[in-house]
Amino acid sequence: MPLPKAELHLHIEGTLEPDLAFELAARNGVKLRYADTDELREAYRFEDLQSFLDLYYELMAVLRTERDFEDLADAYLARAAAQGVRHAEIFFDPQAHLARGLDMGTVVEGLWRALGRSEENHGISTKLILCFLRDESADSALETLEAARPYLDRITGIGLDSAEVGHPPVKFREVYEAAAALGLRRVAHAGEEGPPEYITEALDLLGVERVDHGLRCMEDPALVERLVRERIPLTLCPLSNVRLRTVDTLADHPLPAMLDAGLLCTVNSDDPAYFGGYANDNFQAVRESLGLTEERLRELARNSFVASFLEDDEERRARYLAEVDAYAF
Repeated sequence: MPLPKAELHLHIEGTLEPDLAFELAARNGVKLRYADTDELREAYRFEDLQSFLDLYYELMAVLRTERDFEDLADAYLARAAAQGVRHAEIFFDPQAHLARGLDMGTVVEGLWRALGRSEENHGISTKLILCFLRDESADSALETLEAARPYLDRITGIGLDSAEVGHPPVKFREVYEAAAALGLRRVAHAGEEGPPEYITEALDLLGVERVDHGLRCMEDPALVERLVRERIPLTLCPLSNVRLRTVDTLADHPLPAMLDAGLLCTVNSDDPAYFGGYANDNFQAVRESLGLTEERLRELARNSFVASFLEDDEERRARYLAEVDAYAF
């Protein structure tokens, strides 16, 4: 069994494997422009974030019904369980579905069909995080939050994703303030392709409690000191960084230097169907390419539970941390 871990940076739409994409396309009468799963998998080779996003949004067309979202989430949870994931805080992108004519209930209720029985079926506790698309308008984000109000018993927090450059966190200050007033937890993608200043903005203007990606913080020593001092978790995604050319090779990844600096780093899979690996695949990859020791891997696993939004169940967090401490490599 792999090292127990939490997954904190996972886009459920990014778990759509080619075989499931074709299965859902056939179910819903959607015509894909790829002859077969091999041709589609070949398309999962990206030059940058935008080329990935283009395909990512294109394939969402196969997701139409509650059952589709349930099947998507259930397939992810089965894979995650096999990778040692014990707790998953899952992102979803409602605007991309609402723009296709679906309603919020179809998405949330469908996902919840799988998440609601995840512990029983897969041994994984879950939380759901609604992400806003930063290349959409601030007004659209506010409308999306309003549409989610009937489902806030299922939604733990909000996030901010999609194309980062040119869409600074300040753009979404109002919706983050509204979400905070509703008691929602707050995270945001910052410092993946965008500059370190975006991380500072996310902290100061959006009040985020975790930074998704954040690897460009290393360009700003004062920011690194602040992140260490305030114990702000970073949800790193190493295989994603290589696939999207944020780093040239995994051997170039700053993860060891980030850990040495005292940053609260976690390792996650981001969009695993597209980026070549789920949670433990990322752990194994950094172990092999960066020479991380077993104790460093244990530190990353501990960090994932420390950084989880489990304040409502500290007994569970303690249980997960005990599993990490007891794990024999």
